[in-house]
Amino acid sequence: MDSRQLPHIPITIFTGFLGAGKTSIILSLLPLLPKDYKVVLLKNEFGDVQVDSQLAKQSSLTAVSEILNGCMCCVLVGQIETALREIRDRYRPDRIIIECSGSAFPATLAFQIRELERQTNNDLRLDAIVTVIDAENFTGYEDTSPTAKMQASYSDIILINKHEYLDDHTLDILIDNLNTLNLDTPKIKCNGRNGVDPNVLFGIDSKLVRDPIPQGIEDHHDEVKTLTAYRGFLPTCHNHEHHDRESCASHAEVDVDKGILESALASLNKESVWRVKGFVRLDSAIWILNWAFGRYDLTLFKGDTSFMRDASIRLTIMGDKYELNRKPIPVAVKKFCADLQAQVI
Repeated sequence: MDSRQLPHIPITIFTGFLGAGKTSIILSLLPLLPKDYKVVLLKNEFGDVQVDSQLAKQSSLTAVSEILNGCMCCVLVGQIETALREIRDRYRPDRIIIECSGSAFPATLAFQIRELERQTNNDLRLDAIVTVIDAENFTGYEDTSPTAKMQASYSDIILINKHEYLDDHTLDILIDNLNTLNLDTPKIKCNGRNGVDPNVLFGIDSKLVRDPIPQGIEDHHDEVKTLTAYRGFLPTCHNHEHHDRESCASHAEVDVDKGILESALASLNKESVWRVKGFVRLDSAIWILNWAFGRYDLTLFKGDTSFMRDASIRLTIMGDKYELNRKPIPVAVKKFCADLQAQVI
């Protein structure tokens, strides 16, 4: 695990469907590493609300680098080489962790890193592709997501997260299902909030993507649509009637009622809406909201809150592109926003 004894910088790719718990697992690794072990996280976020990156910045990571929108496994692949070289030159970390977006198939990204290995004479090197599975919801979303199946099929390690919500029989069925997709890859159950021992994940020296990827397997499955729910003052409000402008601005200063928030989240249809994350103003403070497939967490945000000065809600809603692309907006999403007095922008 101790890459400081190695002449190169190992790169670990974390992939997994929306809400599987990738960020939480990555952050849980940090306290288990030596205090002077430098890790830089390169993240690919959906939307313009940088929730997971802000959460990561509150950790002991050496740095967090962000690539917003698009997908780093395909359209943003040119930015990856630049980002990795900049991280190497600026920080010279002991390890780089790449966290892909939930709809990314990492084979093309891994292939780019293999190319970078040759270009840098192995100074940057792929160590492992780790796929995080949401045990509670995998059977549901694998039926509608080719990417979820491909992520599980193309991996050095599969981490089974949130298994504590399943009974033994259901968990056995899930593992049988994963074995059907990928028999030879180790499957490791996460230890709740404590994640997994980094010694299990680091030092793998992946044998994947040694050769060019077969034609067609690199195709990116653009399955996710994002919407932004916002409550507060918008620059376009100058076009409103005067009373509308005052109402819009007043929402920025009013706390969100937690009971209403919980009720609104409970009303979402997790068949079409898979993830909601962002920032909400509760109890005169800014909190990070992470909701996935019916469960949510709130984490107090300790950073600079000036970006929320004119808002009380900034949320990214992610889900099935066919459902969220409908006109008008699906009833469940419309009701969710109406309950929170937020608008879709």
